[in-house]
Parts: sequence; C-alpha cells; structure tokens
Amino acid sequence: MMASMSSTRTCATVASLLASLVATLGADQWPQWRGPSASGVSSEAGLPLRWSDTENIAWKASLTGLGISSPIVWKDLVFVTSQVGNGEIRPGPRLVQGGNPLDAGERPLATGPASDRKVTFLVSAFDRSSGRRMWEFELPAEGPLASVHEKHNLASPSPVTDGERVYAWFATGQIVAVDFAGKLVWKKHLGADYGPFQINWGHGSSPVVSRDRVVLLCYHERASYLLALDAKTGAVAWKADAPAGVTSYSTPLVIETGGKTEIVVNSSVGVSGHDFSTGARLWQFEEANRFPIPTPVFHNGVIFLSRGYRSSPFMAIRPDGTGNVVSSNVVWRVASGAPYISSIIYYDGLIYMTGDVGVLTVADAKTGERVHQERIGGVYTASPVAGDGKVYLVSEDGETIVLAAGRTPSIVARNRLNARQLASPAIAGGRLFIRSDNTLFAVGK
Repeated sequence: MMASMSSTRTCATVASLLASLVATLGADQWPQWRGPSASGVSSEAGLPLRWSDTENIAWKASLTGLGISSPIVWKDLVFVTSQVGNGEIRPGPRLVQGGNPLDAGERPLATGPASDRKVTFLVSAFDRSSGRRMWEFELPAEGPLASVHEKHNLASPSPVTDGERVYAWFATGQIVAVDFAGKLVWKKHLGADYGPFQINWGHGSSPVVSRDRVVLLCYHERASYLLALDAKTGAVAWKADAPAGVTSYSTPLVIETGGKTEIVVNSSVGVSGHDFSTGARLWQFEEANRFPIPTPVFHNGVIFLSRGYRSSPFMAIRPDGTGNVVSSNVVWRVASGAPYISSIIYYDGLIYMTGDVGVLTVADAKTGERVHQERIGGVYTASPVAGDGKVYLVSEDGETIVLAAGRTPSIVARNRLNARQLASPAIAGGRLFIRSDNTLFAVGK
C-alpha cells in the first residue's frame, strides 16, 4: 500500500515537472502573431517595465527593408518580414479625425530608395541573444503589385512557424516556406493561381499553422476563398470558396471545441466557424462590416472579438454551432466602442482595448459591461499584449504604455522609442521584441 502511494506520488511529481517544463518551453516561444495561443498573452514572469532608446535595450538591429509585420520567436531566432522597393501607395482614411494626424503621431510608412518599381520581399532571421543577423531570404515580387494604404506595404502579414519551417506570405499572393537555415523549402503564388490579390487598402491577413496545415484567408474583392496547404510540401489540401465580394483583412483563428477543430473568421458579412478538415462553413453570426480587421481570441469555450471599423461592435460568441447562431450562441454583444484596427485582448477575466485615438476601455468578459474607461493618449494600430500582471499598449508614435492589470488599471510606465510602431510586439525569454518600420528592438535584460 505504502509502495503504491509512493509510486503514485512519484508519478504525480514527474507529471507535474513535465507539465511545468512544457509550459516553460511554450512560454519561451512566440511562433505567430499574438503568440502561442493567438491570444496576445504570455505566461512569463519578470517582463520589462521601463525602457527608452538608451535604457533597458538588450539590442537593436537595423532591417534591410521596411514593413509593419510583427516579429516571431522560436528558440534562438527572431524572424521578421519586410519589403525592399516601393509599390503603389495611396492616401487613405486616418484614425485621427478633426485634427492633424501628424501632430498625434500618425504618419505614412517611410518609402525606400527608388527601385524602378522593382520590389523584393525579405524574410530575416536574427540571433535572439545578440541581435546579429543570421540570414536573409529574398523573394522577388511577381505579377501586378496591388496598391495599398500609405501606412503599410505589401509585407504586412506576419510570418508564422511550426518549429520546422517559417512561412511568410505577402500581399501579391506569394507565400514561401523556408527552413531555419534560410533555405527555400517550397513556394506558391496564389495571385497567379487564383487571381490578383485586390482588396481596398491592401491585403493584411497573416498565415496560421495548425496540424500540418497552413491556413490562409483570401477574402478579396475579385475572389474570396479559405485555403489550406500542406505545411511540408505546399500542396493544396482544400479550397473553400466564399460568395463573391466577401472581404476580410483579419487573421483566422484555429480553435478546439466540442471534440473538433474549427477555423473562426471575421469577415464583411459576419463571424463564421469553418470545419478545419474541409473549410466548409458550419455556423455564422450575420452582421455586415465594411472593414473587418481585428482577430478573435478564444478562452474557456468562448470567442471574444471586435468587428473593426470606427467604434466597432464587440461580442462574445460560443462556437460549435450550426447555421445562423445570432439567437443561440451569442453570449453578449455591445454595439459600439471597440477599435477600428487593433484586436481586443482577454486577460484574467477582463477585456482590454485601446480606441483608435487613445481611449482605454476595460470590460467584464462575462457580461461585456464596461468597468473602466479613460483617455490615455496615442494612436493605436498594434494590438495589446499582456503578461506578468501587465498590459502593454503600443502607440504609433513610439510610446508604449504599461498598465497594471485590473478592473481599475493604473498606468505604471510610459516608455518611448524614437520609432513608428504599428506592429504588435512579441514576448519571449523575458523580453519584448518591438518592430518599427526599419528596426527590431529587444527590450529587457
């Protein structure tokens, strides 16, 4: 009996240690936009509180090209994508209204050197400890270059990794898989295969990797489809067409629910859940939206998301539905008050979001009820990240506000870099990795 109890305790201890090790290894990576679970939340402790251009910067590295895609981290490497050369850009709507956007810190992406309209895409890898550039993969742009909003370029989608390959997608429709030595594994050109990538202000959706599939949301004005590729070969696993004219700038979310895997999509016609094996639509929340940009998050069986556009609705929806779920699966919905571009974040039972021009809102995740609101300043495109009891709000003008999380959050630090920040940060190994137009910063010890 005693031996049995001892054995049980030993097994429990080993299981606990293994679970702790797995959690630690997972926390140390940031494999995609918004982190390991696509939530923007890190389980790490001891995250940076204060920094500046001259304080608490472990290293900074110059990027060859320009862009606003977010960095990702895997083991010893940090990966970013960028663009060399200038495509067609055009002025578009700004987040700041009724004032001078430049005075508020909102300005266009810098332009690169003249290149006779020759554009090259880059996937760059940096040593996580020192910031030394390890390699750079070049992909010449092919086919027509779609015009984009002046605040970004054709390298806006963030890369993703499964620990074996890095997948980088660009707004021409070109996608590559490269190994950790920077060698090409496979490439495809969806713009050539299925039609030009044309969407009003330029493609922005990032790739997602799950279960040996690369999932790509291609909801554009000329052709709308959800696509899954084999991660090892790039072969098409399935293609699910949507009605003509359905658009989205959002990144899809893969979730496990009810014993199956679903892909959640925020689009111009609503929110929908799709079968991971086929792409077929399982359920939908019907609601028109001109600019569906934010990405959902998933916690304890509930999807939380804002829809995008000015004073966006935000809501909580249960997945695993059938057909139209407006009357069956909506937990709560608030008609307005969420950001145009940045996604919301769920952290310790609360929803945090930063309005376009600096209004912080905190809502109770169970009810959607607003529990706190204040004007903090700034212009926000990047989505918040959180961890270690802190919420990080990254403003376009180079300031990052650090909140002590809670129902009445307090600002504990305002940290400024001489940088334009539209990319959401990555968190790994006790550091924040912040990408500006042309520089990668490692913040922390």
